[in-house]
Amino acid sequence: MDEHGPEAERALSIRDIARLAGVSRQTVSRVLNGERYIKPSTEAQVRKVIDEHGWRPNSAARALATSRSKTIGVLVSGRSHYGPFSAAAAIDEAARARGYAILSATLAREDDATMSEALDAFAAQGVEGVVVIAPQQRAHEALQRVAVRIPFVSLHWRDPGDGRVAAFDQEAGARLATQHLIDLGHTRIVHLAGPQDWSEAEDRMRGFLASLDEHDLPVTAPMLGDWTADLGYEIGLKILDHPDFTAVFASNDQMALGLLHAAADLGLSVPDDVSIVGFDDIPEAKHYDPPLTTIHQDFGWLGARAIDGAAGADRGGCR
Repeated sequence: MDEHGPEAERALSIRDIARLAGVSRQTVSRVLNGERYIKPSTEAQVRKVIDEHGWRPNSAARALATSRSKTIGVLVSGRSHYGPFSAAAAIDEAARARGYAILSATLAREDDATMSEALDAFAAQGVEGVVVIAPQQRAHEALQRVAVRIPFVSLHWRDPGDGRVAAFDQEAGARLATQHLIDLGHTRIVHLAGPQDWSEAEDRMRGFLASLDEHDLPVTAPMLGDWTADLGYEIGLKILDHPDFTAVFASNDQMALGLLHAAADLGLSVPDDVSIVGFDDIPEAKHYDPPLTTIHQDFGWLGARAIDGAAGADRGGCR
């Protein structure tokens, strides 16, 4: 076998890389871990050898040598919806940018036993921290009850004083959406809310109601949706046929799309006959007819904050 062939290159160890670069094994480890106080020329030489040989560190060996796995666990429930999916994608991108690998698991149920089993499995695999993307209220409650043996950050937790939270202020976003409609002159505004067991849905509904209360505007009981465009369309056909309101704040963009579809089928003009505002700023929002007014969420920022918190780089600052 050619000792310079692909098999030989894949078998290279960290000691081989150190020898080829003319540095110590500890220096190679420092470069791989992104530590400071390494001469740029030394780091460049190590990186050059690594690139020339297409070498990738053995994560298990590195964990044993450094007591760090450079791995983050991501625990998700409800991945099929835009918010959790986008958060998971942003976390994966932020992790890779920081040299971390991602282990992902999906919660089959949001109960204590399932939550505990998933976290124990992550701990057994040596992850340095966990990001929990579980927007259902029962998942919040389970997370607070179970014993967690590793650092974690939740993207859906209401306690504003808890440093283990990296989240958007959903209530503030809903206030912005409602205030926009009020600024346009609307005084009869209704809300198409998300599912009752989702924290975002409750927070957005709370922000909507608070804005109406601040302006002493009449309140109609929010309608409960399920995040889907189909239900938005179904509800839209009912409430837009002879509306006693002039504006709708939908708790997400998919339901707002269903409302736009229903309005078009009923011969209503948006925004001339009724104004509609969504939430999330999905990529397709600007392609609706008319383009949808919506609340933007910066998932890239959220992913970076979540990884910093789970890796212990930003304790007390993840909010």
